[in-house]
Amino acid sequence: MIWDFDRSIKVKEVGPRDGLQMEAILTPEEKVKLINALSKTGVHSIQVTSVVHPKAVPQMADAETVMKNIERQSGVSYSVLVPNERGAERAAMMQADEWELMHSVTESHSLANANKSVDESLKELEKVVKIAHEHNVTVQGAMATALGCPFEGKVPYEKVLYTVEGYYSMGIRKISVADTIGVADPKLVYTMMKKLVSQFSDVEFSLHLHNTRGMALANVLAGINAGVFSFDSSIGGLGGCPYAPGATGNLPTEDLVHMLDLMNIKSGVDLTQLLGVTKDVEKIVAHQLESSIHRAGPSYQVHSAPKVQQKISR
Repeated sequence: MIWDFDRSIKVKEVGPRDGLQMEAILTPEEKVKLINALSKTGVHSIQVTSVVHPKAVPQMADAETVMKNIERQSGVSYSVLVPNERGAERAAMMQADEWELMHSVTESHSLANANKSVDESLKELEKVVKIAHEHNVTVQGAMATALGCPFEGKVPYEKVLYTVEGYYSMGIRKISVADTIGVADPKLVYTMMKKLVSQFSDVEFSLHLHNTRGMALANVLAGINAGVFSFDSSIGGLGGCPYAPGATGNLPTEDLVHMLDLMNIKSGVDLTQLLGVTKDVEKIVAHQLESSIHRAGPSYQVHSAPKVQQKISR
């Protein structure tokens, strides 16, 4: 059980890409400063940017400039989201440690997000993997809507399995399972991931969880119990989904690290340093962040007792 857990958790920071693509456009200098600060917090890896078409996501139009100017820290992996062959040609010059593929498990989301069917998308990604191998770049396959689709609702295991098998046949052994709109619950996460981990013992699975309905941390625990030891999270909880009205962002990195710290589960991330970065992020995006720990502080934080009796409500 998780209470006797002694294995380290890998924390991937996805705010610079998945988070900022939902915000107003930042300058390359602001992004580089943010990524450099995150690199020093102890996170295992950082999703820096994506090579989607600038007209589709103008927030990521400066991908080459950002990748060229970040200060890379030893022990930190820097990745780029690569959606198609054209993007792979751009990414090939960026010297990323890893490329992340973008693929939707459900037909309706795939058509809405990539204008391709599931099979067409997988066929396109085969070309991307080929280019990655030619440049000795590690590839991770991401599965959007694997734990719930805004158009189709609950997703059968068979659809998730179909994409995993597709990635596996390409030689991919790192796969991310995403709760794109934040509808997953702990039972679903545990059941889904337990099956996948058991069926593909040589694959390193990770979870990409959104906190739209406040269940991301519970889903982390369910994932760990199922044998998942790598999680995506976003500084301040930045992010969202354009196809899910009211959807909030990703699991906040601060909230994840705080919970792991309380449970004596190693992540290697310095929470105090991370919270310092969060303050800067809130100033940059100019709105309140979703992070509970940023707002309230760590649970072990104590305050001076009042000198005058206060009314206490229950």
